[in-house]
Amino acid sequence: METAHDVLIALARRYSFADVAALAGQGAGGLDTEQVAHVQQLCAFGQRLMDLDAEDFGELNAAFEANTEHAVADRVHGDRIPEHLRERALACRMPQAPREVHRGALGSMRPAYRLLLEVLDARFRRGETNAVVAVVHIVSEYGPLLVWERVFGHAADPVRMPAAVGGDGSAWGDFEDRECPHTKPEKSAARRSLTVAHENNAGWRAYLDRQHSNTAQALSVCATTCHRRCSVYTRLDAHRAEQVSHGCRLADTLTDSAVVRLRHSAPVGHGFGVPSRRELLEAWSRTRASLAKQEPAIATDDGFPLPGFTTLVATLAGHPMPQDTLLADTAIALTKALTP
Repeated sequence: METAHDVLIALARRYSFADVAALAGQGAGGLDTEQVAHVQQLCAFGQRLMDLDAEDFGELNAAFEANTEHAVADRVHGDRIPEHLRERALACRMPQAPREVHRGALGSMRPAYRLLLEVLDARFRRGETNAVVAVVHIVSEYGPLLVWERVFGHAADPVRMPAAVGGDGSAWGDFEDRECPHTKPEKSAARRSLTVAHENNAGWRAYLDRQHSNTAQALSVCATTCHRRCSVYTRLDAHRAEQVSHGCRLADTLTDSAVVRLRHSAPVGHGFGVPSRRELLEAWSRTRASLAKQEPAIATDDGFPLPGFTTLVATLAGHPMPQDTLLADTAIALTKALTP
């Protein structure tokens, strides 16, 4: 690399969006003001993808309150992210109001999981093992929603949940039903999933932040360990019932696995340690062996950095799940924007 421009291109290809935004803002690369503003917009967007900061994926002005350098972008009005990138990101975003037309990840978790796979791949190649474990944890936490989407036609969208789990014979969210094995947090989330669509925006966002993952776990209990099946499960035909039971057992195995337990040793936990690549792969190998006992295809090498992981996600979804190219396409747009 002989020039500042070469360095910026190399950083863009490594998804080092924050570094590119800062260096371009300091004059590296010989860009004019409008070009720097566009570069910083793309960098803000790309970094949000890497950070899985999905609530802001839909922002027309990606640089607004971004965690990347955006001073030049703030001075140039009217610049925005290319619409084809923004639309793809919106498919991975949770709607921030109950009646938003674009249902995003509540309509389907599949685009979000394809992005999760791309981010996991990128983080692994960058040696960011702690971030890899965090992504695996997200995959496990919302895995039951990906599974139940196969029968609901949505990812437990509260707007449509009453029709999906309510009605005669349902114990969903019923605190008076002592035979239902849901915990109090799961029952609270289950009940709220039936009513939160009628709350204000603040209540809606609070549910998504604090309880939607509990709804996912409640659905997993319905599909796996419930000893007294109510109509949430019994309304399914035999084939679909087996689909959700098998998928949720896999999701539960991942949740309780060696690789997810690594997160408890991370700096945000109590061990103040970051796993090495060797430790990560060893933990995944043990996890993969447990998963393969339930789904033998996971033992087949699929070419992913965590071998068999894309096969696991595809099994949960009941559909092929190649990783997305949204990060890669953002980097391509950034390299073009870096040309003086």
